[in-house]
Amino acid sequence: MNPVPRFNVLGVGVSALTLAQTMEMVIGVRGRLKAGYICHATVHSISEARRDPAFRRVLNGSWLTTPDGMPLVWLAHRLGHPAVNRVYGPDLLLAVCDAGRAGGLRHYFFGGAPGVADALASRLASRFPGLAIAGTESPPYRPMTAEEFTALQVRIAAAQADVVWVGLGTPKQDRFMAESWQRLDAGVLIGVGAAFDFHSGRLRQAPRWMQRCGLEWLFRLFQEPRRLAVRYLVYNPLFVARALAQLSGLKRYPLD
Repeated sequence: MNPVPRFNVLGVGVSALTLAQTMEMVIGVRGRLKAGYICHATVHSISEARRDPAFRRVLNGSWLTTPDGMPLVWLAHRLGHPAVNRVYGPDLLLAVCDAGRAGGLRHYFFGGAPGVADALASRLASRFPGLAIAGTESPPYRPMTAEEFTALQVRIAAAQADVVWVGLGTPKQDRFMAESWQRLDAGVLIGVGAAFDFHSGRLRQAPRWMQRCGLEWLFRLFQEPRRLAVRYLVYNPLFVARALAQLSGLKRYPLD
């Protein structure tokens, strides 16, 4: 499989592709094992990667690290990739569930608070008749023990999952996928974070116009101010300053 070109955002290689292309690549893993893992790059995850070189290696070691946030799409256009559009985790989940039905793509939902994965699967099954759900589970918030991970390996293998959707939040889900994808008999692991809460009905999504304008962060900040204040009020301005320095040539951020 030909590698997807990447553009450099503060030392993270972000895949230069579209939602449709990503969907086709995911559907293409039907019947394959261990294609890799897919991360969704946002201002938050890029900022975390600047702070933590180990996490930067996780994003750069993925099969795909997609432009989930609109600022990354705008940077892609500025850096010579005009066809790139937003590969938003919640939208990718819906697109793959819909289009994958024709080929019998099998889905495993791993993440969320207790009951969220089950609610998500139930809603998706109603929305997409014929959707092949291989399994659901809400893991413990703490790291899994060796025995628990071995049991997960057995369940994933028995489920014959093509896609394991991982909803643990960034950076936890990305680290989990990087550590686990070669040890799980599944096609691809995809970290989609808040998609579990959005599509299970636990949280509301921002209106489309806010998403297109890059203002989804503001909507989410009002929903969860305590949890997201530092992420958006500290990381967002810092990201803008760093991105301007990179674009102007004042600062170089080599890919690790």
